[in-house]
Amino acid sequence: MALLITSKSLSSPESDAPILGIGAMLISIVLFSAMDSMVKWLGSSYPTHQIMFFRCTVAMVPIAVIISMRGGISLLRIQAPLLLSLRCLLGVTAMGFAFYAFSLMRLADGIAILHTTPLFMTVLSIVFLKERVGVHRWAAVIAGFIGMLIVVRPSNSMFDSGSFYMLVAAFCISCTTILIRHLSMRSDPVNLTFYFTMTGVVISSIAIVFLGWQAPLGRDWLFFIAVGLLGGMAQYLMTVSYRQAQISTVAPLKYLSIGFGGVIAYLVWAELPDLQSLVGIAIIVGCGLYTLHREIYHNRKIKRHS
Repeated sequence: MALLITSKSLSSPESDAPILGIGAMLISIVLFSAMDSMVKWLGSSYPTHQIMFFRCTVAMVPIAVIISMRGGISLLRIQAPLLLSLRCLLGVTAMGFAFYAFSLMRLADGIAILHTTPLFMTVLSIVFLKERVGVHRWAAVIAGFIGMLIVVRPSNSMFDSGSFYMLVAAFCISCTTILIRHLSMRSDPVNLTFYFTMTGVVISSIAIVFLGWQAPLGRDWLFFIAVGLLGGMAQYLMTVSYRQAQISTVAPLKYLSIGFGGVIAYLVWAELPDLQSLVGIAIIVGCGLYTLHREIYHNRKIKRHS
């Protein structure tokens, strides 16, 4: 579960190594898809807060290694405590809703709904950042939400199917990304990742105290540990990807996660999306890519006139 485009990623990369960037993004997508499938597997037997605890606690290991390699504790200086706190709380909320939703719905459908994040971001940018959006992006947003409704199938069963919870997760991720656009101008991405992950550790630990702990059985220990390691490694590789290649090169690759998720879902649970889901997914992907294209075009236009 990762949909992160920051203001830095929308500008020029720190270096120009597109092959490295593409490779890092592809590996990141595979790792995130594997993590999502393990979350779904564990979610059928274990509470969501326990999965979140392992996801965040184990992920602190690769994060700590990266911090030590990048300059140590000086990276952890807090620049905007209120915004950072809100970013962390929204991020953990998104994780909780998404993890719970994955336990209830088809993997590919869940990942597709998460990819409505760029559409929510466009609306939020208009409301809170007062950005001007042309008719092309408005058309893509409206069509994208129609595709989302096709996949979600609004009804009383939305709560039982997990669609509603995944929509809440997508909205929270959109809010988080808007905040990250501001925070990343003053803070290193590793700083933001550290505090987000630490917040997840604290909140999930509190939940375990009040809601209980279910002892993992057998190989489930390996799945719990893998969720954390895969999530931490995938997030870092995605950051590497945005540093090494243009956003226009690597961002569209993220939609491959729907395909990877679909393959894993078929092999593990024999899940196959029906025709209605396929139509909705196709609309979401198409509108998401077009929204990204217009975002890149808009940013390049601003640069030419600045």
